[in-house]
Amino acid sequence: MNDSLATTPAGAATRPAIGGGGWPRFRRALLAHRGLALGAVIVTLLVLAAVLAPWLAPHDPYLQNTANRMVPPVWHEAGNWEHPLGTDRLGRDYLSRLIYGTRISLFIGLVAALISGVIGSTLGVLAGYFGGRVDAVISYLLTTRLAMPVVLVALAMASLIGGSLITVTLLLGLLLWDRFAVVARSATLQVRDAEYVQAARALGCPLHHILLREVLPNIAAALIVVATLEVANAILLEATLSFLGMGVQPPLPSWGLMIAEGKSYMFFQPWVIAIPGSALFMLVLAINLLGDGLRDISAPGGRNE
Repeated sequence: MNDSLATTPAGAATRPAIGGGGWPRFRRALLAHRGLALGAVIVTLLVLAAVLAPWLAPHDPYLQNTANRMVPPVWHEAGNWEHPLGTDRLGRDYLSRLIYGTRISLFIGLVAALISGVIGSTLGVLAGYFGGRVDAVISYLLTTRLAMPVVLVALAMASLIGGSLITVTLLLGLLLWDRFAVVARSATLQVRDAEYVQAARALGCPLHHILLREVLPNIAAALIVVATLEVANAILLEATLSFLGMGVQPPLPSWGLMIAEGKSYMFFQPWVIAIPGSALFMLVLAINLLGDGLRDISAPGGRNE
């Protein structure tokens, strides 16, 4: 990776159009993009469910009642409205565990994306702004990271340290920074010679001011799109680790753990896997729709289809 990858001529980059007169156009594109609107609605509903979990959950998600174990959902003949989505093998209410599981998935996704975003964006901005040896060293670190499979490294580290909510979140945050670094480096190469950056240098602004006040705000749109996609990626990886027994540990209601606990019953009570699997699919799909929509409306020309 070197400076020859930059295709934007010096001084050609301009500040984003989403400000002042550009905001009405951005708002119209936001409302007209069906995928973005659908993703935003689903994500908003799931976030509300996570925040309001103590009031929405009909039962304690950790309360066991072996007398009511494996009660089917309400649409089955043996189901009842006391447990609309049934109960698991320990008699815990499935709907309550599903709602509280939203908290865990969103927490891991958001925090892991925040950690990886800080690491990757910092490295990418430094590589793109300074170039030369700094770029070479950071590119070497990036190549080394890309040579390591995330799932295998996370499994190995979790088996050594021990799986837990905090461990999984930190591991994913420390392993998912590569996309942030690539995008931040590429975007920084395009804006580092822009007129407003040159003006800041001419005025004698300190380096941290140039990077934080001039460069970073003008590449933030691209980083936000990457962040949405990494949130979905972290949620899927957490579910994978939990399914394999190296992620979130019982009795926490992780969706991946719920799928793992129900795999023994999948042929006779398939709903124990179908319900958390559908919730996981819906959340990841909604986040990806949100990220794709943000990418489309922030692209030149503002694609709305």
